[in-house]
Amino acid sequence: MNNGTQNIQSFWAVGLNYKKTDASVRGAFAISIEQYGQALALAHEYGVDEMFIVSTCNRTEIYGCAAYAHQLVDLLCRVCAGNAATFTQMAYVRNGYEAAEHLFQVAAGLDSQILGDFEILGQIKKSVKYAKENGFIGAFMDRLVNCVFQSSKSVKTNTAISGGTVSVSFAAVQYIRDNVHNISDKKILLLGAGKIGTITCRNMIDYLGTKNITLINRTTEAAQNLAGELGIQYQEIGCLDEHLKSADIIVVSTSAQEPVVFKNHLAGHGPKIVIDLSVPCNVSNDVREIDNITLINVDELSAIKDETLQMRRNEIPKAVLIIKEHLQDFKEWYAMRKHVPVLKEVKSKLQGIYLTGLSTEAKHEVKQTDAIQSVINVLATKMRSKHAPGCHYIEAINDFISHHG
Repeated sequence: MNNGTQNIQSFWAVGLNYKKTDASVRGAFAISIEQYGQALALAHEYGVDEMFIVSTCNRTEIYGCAAYAHQLVDLLCRVCAGNAATFTQMAYVRNGYEAAEHLFQVAAGLDSQILGDFEILGQIKKSVKYAKENGFIGAFMDRLVNCVFQSSKSVKTNTAISGGTVSVSFAAVQYIRDNVHNISDKKILLLGAGKIGTITCRNMIDYLGTKNITLINRTTEAAQNLAGELGIQYQEIGCLDEHLKSADIIVVSTSAQEPVVFKNHLAGHGPKIVIDLSVPCNVSNDVREIDNITLINVDELSAIKDETLQMRRNEIPKAVLIIKEHLQDFKEWYAMRKHVPVLKEVKSKLQGIYLTGLSTEAKHEVKQTDAIQSVINVLATKMRSKHAPGCHYIEAINDFISHHG
């Protein structure tokens, strides 16, 4: 476990995201909960005491305290399918306050593939919680992430950067709405009843006005429950092949590590729109070779423009100012934290001066006097605003002696 002495120079944010990598590359570096556990178990071996990993369809990032960034890269690549050379070529590396600022921006939805998408905040919270339960969030990173969460909440509350409805799942529905006529006549197959699949299903019902949807999930019970709630049909996984052939629109949102829909499933069965919301991709890319099949993945969906996005862009300066304020709060906390040993030493010295000549009982009574704490508070303020701790140390002791000697 860390010793609580992490400094800002040892803090790194290393990752890759949708900006330089496509879904297939990101898929090789996706981290499952099992792989996350393995990384935490191996962390000390790589000289990493504090860390957490964020892995979503749009990014894989590792935040942590280490002497060098490559320690975090090597640790991450030890447990995922991708290799360190590829990761390093594609990755961004941030250090110190720049790394902290990056985390603030990610949590505020400023770095999301669709601007203002706050789903990432919940994923960061979940990731931090898991790391904390396993002893990898010390005082330094605990304070940092708390400031980040407060900042993100303030951005969401005080700006319209998440206004309107724009997300990958909604972009899928928008694509269908813009490219399919007579939607109520079309058979829709939704494969996967997880979080994104559920959101997409609700959006299709709400925005397309259709319930001509069949839901198939690896676990039949999950499909049955969601279908019952929404008033649509469900089928067991064994019926997948026949429904792939008969569907006009196929939306795939599973968490498989490799494709589950292939060319042979769809060839010769008429025109279809296939939307793959999964990372790694769960629809084989050779499906594109089939005439009358349109395959769209998350990267292509995210390129769809929406008037909502421009409104969100207009809110960026306001969000940046909020982040700046919260980052400054963290910087001030960190600056004061460096002075804690001096403050403790001054307090101990003042107690020694004040207690000289008092009885044991009296010493116990006055050990935490308001007078001492008042001097410490003044000293702390001066140390925060000026950079001469030695001078303030002497000044504080002299001031105390002149008033209480």
